[in-house]
Amino acid sequence: PGLDEKVLFGLDDRTAAARSHEQLWNADFALLSHGTQPSPIINYGNLMAMNLFEVDWKALTSMESKYTAQQDVREDRQELLQRVREYGYVDDYTGIRISATGKLFRISQATVWELHCPKSGVRLGQAATFRRPTQPVQ
Repeated sequence: PGLDEKVLFGLDDRTAAARSHEQLWNADFALLSHGTQPSPIINYGNLMAMNLFEVDWKALTSMESKYTAQQDVREDRQELLQRVREYGYVDDYTGIRISATGKLFRISQATVWELHCPKSGVRLGQAATFRRPTQPVQ
């Protein structure tokens, strides 16, 4: 039998998890997730997401995710989330989002998917990822 890669490179599960987290935290794309509450609360966002929405960790992870969209497009956003719930994911979402300071930005080709516990299958919420917007909305 060959050498275990973890042994060869001195990695254990915690080291691998820490490296994965660091890569996601500093990624060149936004990554967010929210829970299953009636009005879901954001429970994760990487550094790109915090910068785009102009919030710190505490503000981001106490924010109802509906507040990432302007009032007049929240119904469209809700329809998107229902479509994700029905089909498991969408990979073609485009929409306008709003930062905590009121700056608007367009996201395109966003992927939104259902989150489930891998062991139990229990639904945990939804997640989304998208590239940095190329320009703000005027």
